[in-house]
Amino acid sequence: MRTRTLQLLATVLAIIAFVGLVPASVSAQQPVVVELFTSEGCSSCPPADALLVELTHQRVAGNAELILLGEHVEYWNSQGWTDRFSSSIFTQRQNDYVQQLHLASAYTPQIVIDGHLQGVGNNAAGVRRLIADASSRPKPSTVSLRFLSPEKLQVNVEDSSHGRQRVLLAITEDDLTTNVRGGENGGRVLKHGAVVRELKSLGSTSDGKFETTVNFPAKFDWKKQSLRAVVVVQNPSSGLILGAASIPYPLENPSAAGR
Repeated sequence: MRTRTLQLLATVLAIIAFVGLVPASVSAQQPVVVELFTSEGCSSCPPADALLVELTHQRVAGNAELILLGEHVEYWNSQGWTDRFSSSIFTQRQNDYVQQLHLASAYTPQIVIDGHLQGVGNNAAGVRRLIADASSRPKPSTVSLRFLSPEKLQVNVEDSSHGRQRVLLAITEDDLTTNVRGGENGGRVLKHGAVVRELKSLGSTSDGKFETTVNFPAKFDWKKQSLRAVVVVQNPSSGLILGAASIPYPLENPSAAGR
């Protein structure tokens, strides 16, 4: 009996020693905002669009929770094809990054990650390296999202940084396809993911907090099963993204929350 007790004790001690070699917990997922500036009129963009579609099916990379935004710019629309997803809002947002990141000019396809890392969007290996780099940097803002109803989205932000930070709402749609009939991609069928359908400011943090409930538009030609709400907390001067979250549009009674 004493021998069995000693054997059991030895086994327990071995387990404790082994557990001591294992990290106490896996690193928490970090939200990483991946913005692709693209255009259906740009012949270099389809590989970047395909990469974004791939990431929409993935949503997680290592310890990174991928917050994806496909923003179609306007300046290719004069080349024989008008991109139906393009907007001056996205062109201006990219130009803001050009200034904040001290770049020579805007270009497509461009990836901007967390508002401070950038690279060529059709370089898949480079994009994944940037995502891994960003995922190692904790963010000071926590964003919580909850649908109170299909039309009402509750937004809560807790921000430990200093100053007033911008809070932005984006509505994205996945699984979109375009038959391009002109321009550099004429004759091609392009697939898109995380296309930003709407982007607007909700306001700014005050004393480290922001709370609001917003009306969630879902237009008749948007596929509701493919929509997501994305909220981003961003420094208005540097462009640095301090926090973010996304949540799918509820098709039935809302019960899910995003963080």
